[in-house]
Amino acid sequence: MVIIDHKTGYVIGCVGGLGKKTEVRPLNRATQSIRQTGSCIKPLSVLIPAIDKKIITASSIYDDIEQDFPNGYHPTDYNKPLGKITVRRAVESSQNIPFVEIMQQLQPQNSIKYLKKMGISTLTEEDETLVLALGGLQKGISTLEMAAGYAMIANDGEYIQPTFYTNINNSEGTTILKAQQKKKRVVSQDVAYIVKEILTQPVNGTKGTATYCKISGVDVAAKTGTTDENYDRWLCGFTPYYTGVTWYGYDKNESINYNGKKNPAGILWANIMNSVHSSLASAKFTKTSGVRKITVCSQTGKIANTGCP
Repeated sequence: MVIIDHKTGYVIGCVGGLGKKTEVRPLNRATQSIRQTGSCIKPLSVLIPAIDKKIITASSIYDDIEQDFPNGYHPTDYNKPLGKITVRRAVESSQNIPFVEIMQQLQPQNSIKYLKKMGISTLTEEDETLVLALGGLQKGISTLEMAAGYAMIANDGEYIQPTFYTNINNSEGTTILKAQQKKKRVVSQDVAYIVKEILTQPVNGTKGTATYCKISGVDVAAKTGTTDENYDRWLCGFTPYYTGVTWYGYDKNESINYNGKKNPAGILWANIMNSVHSSLASAKFTKTSGVRKITVCSQTGKIANTGCP
C-alpha cells in the first residue's frame, strides 16, 4: 500500500509486504513489483483522456452488450451486460465493454500518451491495443505509480512525482541532497473534478463496487480492480486529504479466495483510510467554476426535457 499527500507529492505511508521483516532491504512490493491492474486502470487510461478530448461525458450512452472488436478481441463483463447505460453507471459496477468501446474511439496510442504524463513508466509498444482499457498490459504497473496517477486526479489534474524525503543533511546539519520533484499539468482542474465526481459512484451508488470505502463526513472517490483468475486485487482511491492505493496478491500468481467475493485490498484500504481520517475535519470535493451540473435522461444521455422518450 502507498499513501500520498497529493497536494505535495510526499509519500506519507508505504508498506511492501505482510509479516515480520527478516531480511535487510527485502523486496518492497509497493515500489518494485509490477502487477496487472485490472479495472482500476480505467480512470487513468480511459476516463481522463476521453473526457479531456471531449469524446465522452459522464452521461454518454454506450451499449453494454457482448460484441466482437478488431483482432478477434471479445471482452466480457465481470457481471452480466446491462444494455445501454451511461458512463457513470458503467463506472459504478465496473462494466467492461463500454470502456473498450470508448478506447476504440480514443485510440490506445493517445491513452498511452496520457499515462506517460502521469508517470507510468512500464508501458510497451505491445500495450497499444484495446485491451489497455481493461488493464491487460505486457508488464503491469507498480502500486507506487498507480498511486501517483490517482494522486494526479486528486490534485486537480497536476502530476507530482512521488517523493519519500524532503532533504538529506550530513552530520554537521548541512543539506547535501534536496528532493527535486517533477511536476506536470496533465489535464485541467475541470476535467479532474469531473473524474473525481464520477469516481464517487462506486462508493455511493447502489450497485457500487466500493461501497465499504465510505468515510463519515469525507468525500471518497475509489475504483476497484480484479485480474483474471483473481490473481490481483486492487483498491485505488482518494479523499480531499490523501490518495491511497492497495494491491493484494502473491509474488507467484495464485487465485485469491477471500471470504466469498470480498476484496481484501479494499477492506485493508477502508480500515486504514478510516483510521487516517478519524481525527480530520469533514471535507468535500470542491466543484470547479468551469463545470456545470445538469439533469439528463438516463436512457438517451441528453439534457432532460429535450431528448427523453
